[in-house]
Amino acid sequence: MTGVLPANPTPRDERELAELPASERVRYRLVGAGCRHHANDNIADFIKDGELDEIQAEVQAKLQEVLRALVIDTDSDHNTQDTAKRVAKMFVREVFKGRYVPMPPVTEFPNFTRLNELMIVGPITVRSACSHHLCPIMGRVWIGLLPNEHSNLIGLSKYTRICDWIMSRPQIQEEAVTMLANELQERVQPDGLAIVMEADHFCMHWRGVKDTETKMTNSVMRGAFLKDPNLRREFLSLLSKK
Repeated sequence: MTGVLPANPTPRDERELAELPASERVRYRLVGAGCRHHANDNIADFIKDGELDEIQAEVQAKLQEVLRALVIDTDSDHNTQDTAKRVAKMFVREVFKGRYVPMPPVTEFPNFTRLNELMIVGPITVRSACSHHLCPIMGRVWIGLLPNEHSNLIGLSKYTRICDWIMSRPQIQEEAVTMLANELQERVQPDGLAIVMEADHFCMHWRGVKDTETKMTNSVMRGAFLKDPNLRREFLSLLSKK
């Protein structure tokens, strides 16, 4: 047994699977179910109790090898003795946790008063990571909603929780905003949805051209915001005042 599954694994019994690393067991389930597992995908449904601890330990061991390959003496350097452990915890439990944990509970309640006016939530501070270099993406998100009588309303703090869950994955900003829009559209079901994200990308600040001024701003407009230029203009003008 090599400890690594083939690209198209054949059925295995539970005893054989149990001998594999946790990451390979999870990948076996994903591939068997035909589920994509890109950097920005959530795979929580395929992780069993205790396996995230095992994955974190695997990541720690691999990172220790990375430090060794970088010719860093972690035995005598007190600053890096626990670096692999700290970084593994950071990846699995913090900055990439949106891959490994289910969607946070979000209480929804009906629109009894039939609100149908423009609502704006933000700015919400968001933190993500570029999937190309795993460098930080730090920014702000504004959400515009035009509810209808059939819309589900959610609490203000829930927008922040949903944003954090979506953004806590390696990805590119354009895809992150689209994923956030998809999630909110499905949950709230408004007549119109608009999202604007402005962010600093440390893959530019820290490396490459080392440009510390450039930001990326992108948006998603759906429903009434896409069809009604006056509504879109109102939303964007209100953002400019924030």
